[in-house]
Amino acid sequence: MALPQPTHRAQLYYDGRCPLCSREMAFLRRYKNAGLTLVDIHQLLQLSDAEQAQMLRNLHLQMPDGSWHFGVDANVMAWSFTPIGFLWKPLRWKIWSNFVDRIYQRWAERRYCRTYACHLLQGVK
Repeated sequence: MALPQPTHRAQLYYDGRCPLCSREMAFLRRYKNAGLTLVDIHQLLQLSDAEQAQMLRNLHLQMPDGSWHFGVDANVMAWSFTPIGFLWKPLRWKIWSNFVDRIYQRWAERRYCRTYACHLLQGVK
C-alpha cells in the first residue's frame, strides 16, 4: 500500500465523505492531543483506486512504530489520545469484544456499500 511512512504521531485514516464519520472526527478533533493526526482518505492522492477502496471499508490507525489497528481497535486506540479515552476501553473487553466487532463490521460494510455502491451485500437492505 502506498500510504505515508510512519511519523512521530499516530495517524487515523477515515472516510471524510461519511456524515457519521465526519461528525465523530469533528468531536475527536476537539479533544485529541498532538499525538494523533486525523487523515481524510480522500486527501491521499498517492493511493490507487483499489487501495482507497480498501481503506474506506473501515477505520485504519497507524501508530508511530508502524503498527496498524483496524475497525473498533482503531477507534478505541484513537480515543486513547483524549482525556475521555477510558470511556471506549470497555468495547475491547473480552466479554463482548467479538460481538462489538461483528456489529461494527456489518455496519462498516453496509455504510461502504450504500455510499460507494459495492456489490458485496446484494439483496441486503
